[in-house]
Amino acid sequence: MSPRPKLCRKVHFRPKSSLFKPEGVLDKNLKEVVLEREEAETLRLVDEKGMSQTEAAGKMDTSQSTLQRILSRARTKVAHAIVRGKAIRIE
Repeated sequence: MSPRPKLCRKVHFRPKSSLFKPEGVLDKNLKEVVLEREEAETLRLVDEKGMSQTEAAGKMDTSQSTLQRILSRARTKVAHAIVRGKAIRIE
């Protein structure tokens, strides 16, 4: 049984930089955490813009429960990267 196909969500965020890395770590030793564009968009809407999850879900054309899962995943990835000294790549 194959997984459900991933739905297309509205993402308006286009990052000026797609890689954020800790200072002083050589590139050859650097591990990365990949943040999907939809995860970056949820962080932008909820954490930067201060929207409620319901408002942000409407903007992204998804349900609030799906947005909450995406937001939780994004926050976990960012926290992991900061605590472990990894780069964050937005794809």
